[in-house]
Amino acid sequence: MSPKITLNAKLSLAIFGLAAIPMLGQKLPPKPERPNILFIAVDDLKPVLGCNGGKIIKTPNIDRLAKKGTLFTMSYCQQAVCGPTRASLLTGTRPDVTKVWDLKTQMREVNPKTLTFPEYLISKGYSTQGLGKIFDPRDVDENLDRPSWSVPFYKEADSYYSKVTGKPSLYYQKPETKALVDKYQKEGEDKGLTKAKLEDYIRARISPSVECIDVPDNAYEDGANALKAKDLLSQLGKKEGPFFLAVGFHKPHLPFVAPKKYWDMYKRDEMPIASYQKAALNSPNIAYHNSSELRRYTDIPPLTSFTDQSVGINLPIDKQKELIHGYYASVSYSDAQIGILLDAIDSLGLSKNTIIVLWGDHGWHLGDHDLWCKHTNFEQATHAPLIFSAAWIKPSVSNSLAEFVDVFPTLCDLSGISIPKNLDGKSLVPAMRNPKTKIKDYAVSQYPRSGEANARLGWDTGKYMGYSIRTERYRYTIWMGNNFRSTQPFNKDWVSAEELYDYKKDPLETVSVINDKKYSSIAGDLRAKMQKFLKSQVKN
Repeated sequence: MSPKITLNAKLSLAIFGLAAIPMLGQKLPPKPERPNILFIAVDDLKPVLGCNGGKIIKTPNIDRLAKKGTLFTMSYCQQAVCGPTRASLLTGTRPDVTKVWDLKTQMREVNPKTLTFPEYLISKGYSTQGLGKIFDPRDVDENLDRPSWSVPFYKEADSYYSKVTGKPSLYYQKPETKALVDKYQKEGEDKGLTKAKLEDYIRARISPSVECIDVPDNAYEDGANALKAKDLLSQLGKKEGPFFLAVGFHKPHLPFVAPKKYWDMYKRDEMPIASYQKAALNSPNIAYHNSSELRRYTDIPPLTSFTDQSVGINLPIDKQKELIHGYYASVSYSDAQIGILLDAIDSLGLSKNTIIVLWGDHGWHLGDHDLWCKHTNFEQATHAPLIFSAAWIKPSVSNSLAEFVDVFPTLCDLSGISIPKNLDGKSLVPAMRNPKTKIKDYAVSQYPRSGEANARLGWDTGKYMGYSIRTERYRYTIWMGNNFRSTQPFNKDWVSAEELYDYKKDPLETVSVINDKKYSSIAGDLRAKMQKFLKSQVKN
């Protein structure tokens, strides 16, 4: 009998053709004793890629990585915002263990027992190096988590920038924008502003959400970092012993700045605006936000007041299309930089003994539910790309549920090193070896709502945490008040709201069916699963 395959998996198989299906008699290289690891992180990358069935977006390099590896079509982050999701993935533990739920908590200060994957590799004889965005810099020390790196983390790639353009000012290369950035920077410096406050001062005055200008790839940071990473691969490939190289790309994070040639890949009028731009029927306001990250940009019209209780932003269609165009262009730009790394691995003869893992740290709302950015427990924010490639394992597409806490143990398993006992994830290698294997019954995500955010939406000033279970068909979310965390005993009196979505009948999450009598048994089952999960997190 053939395995059950989801729609995403079918689309991927159709795109990949026979190359994505494990072939009988296919000769694979032997597993190396201590394989290298290329660890690629992409900020705000959602699974609209060609390998995920995307019909418009152009991602040939990520697609070819998926074609020779294992694409997990149902992979989910633990919290849809940069700092917490990265801390969770890199430690293999959930946010309630890392205690990183925001963009300011120092990971090792709140949890001195933290063990990161690259730190663990050092103890196993690996050289670990990194550049670009791996950890969120606001949640680690000024050395980008010093214990994780064999050599100091590479913060700059100055010598790799285009000699024609030089480095960007803030994020921008357009001459008029750079001139204004420089002007406001001088003003801020004259006022004696600190580094963080100086950037806020500049951004409040000039920070467009998009930039399309005819410049080379290395006019921007990701292009410069790709060239530096290529040279690092060359150096590491000549040394004795295995290496771990982490390369983090910022795009498609806002602002959507990318060379013009990537914008030219798409037609503005063909950009696919979200078909459902309302709050889901019967859903609680606390599930939403006011797209405040996007509002920080100076070309976003102030259409909805922060003080009213509307959860939407109501962007004009032309601005929606411009932003989606910018997102797609930025994805294609990062895809090209990833291609530089993949080409380097091949040309250096490292493909047979190097594991490659690529992940987007979370998804991104592109207007669905009238939301932009991330910061929710909805599908578009929590669902994110995950691809593993190891030459000694046949290519495949897996629709097994996967979580980002699974990355740490999976890389241990692939590398042939022991898996620490305190991790929250499971190895996905069985699903890589046999696509019919089901690793887990559900994936768990969570998102907090602070008192300030709640007040804007008409809630009281108590602190809430939303926990969400995603099964193959359903998503059940429970909002807990009283500053609850899963490390505390569960108290049903603290339940503030619930949601339930049926993705088979309602893939756009247009209605929460939590109170629909037809779903009472499903709701009961998922409620029990959630309570069992929460109770399992309480450490004696």
